[in-house]
Amino acid sequence: MTLPGFVMLLCILGAQATVDLRNAAAMAAGLCNTKPTDVVFIIDSSRSVRPAEFEQVKVFLTKVIDGLNVGADATRVGVVNYASRVKNEVSLKSHKTKAALVKAVSKIEPLSSGTMTGLAIQFAMNVAFSEAEGARKSPDISKVAIIVTDGRPQDNIREIAAKAREAGIEIFAIGVGRVELTTLRQMASEPLDDHVDYVESYSLIEKLTKKFQEAFCACSNAADVVFLIDGSKSVRPENFELVKKWINLIIDKLDVSETNTHVGLVQYSSSVKQEFPLGRYNNKKALKEAVKKMGYMERGTMTGQAINFLVDNSFTPSQGARPGVPKVGIVFTDGRSQDYIGDAAKKAKENGFEMFAVGVGNAVEDELREIASIPVADHYFYTADFKTMNQIAKKLQINVCQVEDPCECNSLVKFQKKVEEALQALTKKLDAVTKRITALENKIV
Repeated sequence: MTLPGFVMLLCILGAQATVDLRNAAAMAAGLCNTKPTDVVFIIDSSRSVRPAEFEQVKVFLTKVIDGLNVGADATRVGVVNYASRVKNEVSLKSHKTKAALVKAVSKIEPLSSGTMTGLAIQFAMNVAFSEAEGARKSPDISKVAIIVTDGRPQDNIREIAAKAREAGIEIFAIGVGRVELTTLRQMASEPLDDHVDYVESYSLIEKLTKKFQEAFCACSNAADVVFLIDGSKSVRPENFELVKKWINLIIDKLDVSETNTHVGLVQYSSSVKQEFPLGRYNNKKALKEAVKKMGYMERGTMTGQAINFLVDNSFTPSQGARPGVPKVGIVFTDGRSQDYIGDAAKKAKENGFEMFAVGVGNAVEDELREIASIPVADHYFYTADFKTMNQIAKKLQINVCQVEDPCECNSLVKFQKKVEEALQALTKKLDAVTKRITALENKIV
C-alpha cells in the first residue's frame, strides 16, 4: 500500500470510529426510558434577566426535553413564564412530540417586569397541573415543577410552595446569579441537596442538563423494600417522630408505583408488629401518610427476632412480595440487641436480600456491620444524634437498576462520560499517528 493510501485509510478508520462513538452517545441520550411524568418548567423572565440570558434558559429547557421520552402516554411537558404576571406558554396537553415542544419553547419571549415567584407557583398548582390543561390524575404519574429564577421574589413563596409540595408536586429550584439560597430552599422538595441547584451565571446553566436527564430516567427493575424500625423505649417519643420523617425522606427518593417499588413497614421492640405489608400503598402520598400514623411501641430491643420476621413473613408472597423482584431490608436501631442477631442476619443475606443497617446513639456498630450486606461501607450507617439522621437519608442509595446499559438510569451520564473520554483518547492517537506519518514523509523526501 502506498503512503498516501495508508494515510487515507487511517483517516477513514478514524472518522468512522468517531461517528460510531457519537452515534452511541446520541443513542444513550435519546433512547433513555424515562418514566411517565408531568413536567412543568416555571421560568423567571423578569427585567433582571437579559434577552441573551433568557435565550440560554430556553437552550437548557430544550436539552432537558431532548432527554425525555415525550408522548401522550409518556412524559408531558408544560412551560409557565412569569415576571409581574404569569403566562401559560405551553400546556401539558399542547404538544405530543419533542419537535413540536422545542419549536414552542423557541418562540417564548421574556415578560420583562417584576418577580412574582409565589404567584407563578400558585398558577402552576391551580392551572398548569390541572386536568383541564392536560395533567393526569393517576398516582403512578409523578408531577414535577422545575423553577428557574435569578432574583428575590416580590411576594410570599414559603406557604404556597409548601401547599404545592403537599399537593404532590416535586419541586426543583434552580438559582442563578444574585438569587438567595434561602429562597431556593423555601421552594424546593426534600432532600434539599437533590432539589436545589445554583449557578453563578446563565452561561453555566447548561451544566445542569445531565442531572435532569438522569433524574427523569426510569429504572426498568422493580424492588420490594421493607423498613424494620426499632420502637424500643430508649428511642423516646420525640425521636420516634424524627425516625418517621427519615423514613419518608427515603420514600421520596424511591420510584413508588404499582409496577415499580413497593414498600412495607415493620416495627419491633420486645415483640414484632407489621404496620403494613408490601403493595398496600402504591403511591408516595398514601405511603407517607401511613408512616406518619405509625404508633410508638416502647419496651425492649429484639433485633434478631425482628430480622427473622422480615425473612419468614415480610418477604413472602402472602405478604405482598413479588417473585423475581429484588428484596431490600432497611434495619434501624438505637441500641444493643437483647437477642442474638447473627443467625438471622446471615439467613437474610443468604436468601439474597440486600440489607442496610442504620444505627443512632447507643447502637452497637459491630452489630450493624453484621446485619449489613457487602460492601459493608455502602450498607452500614451510624450517627450519634437523631437530629442528624437526614444526612444518612441523603447517603443511603437503593440501586435497583442491575444492568449497566447506556439507556438505563444512572448509566446514562456514566456512558456519555465514557464516550467523551474515548473521543479524546482517539483524537490524541490520531494526532500522534499524523505526526509519525509526517516524519516518515520527510524521511522519504
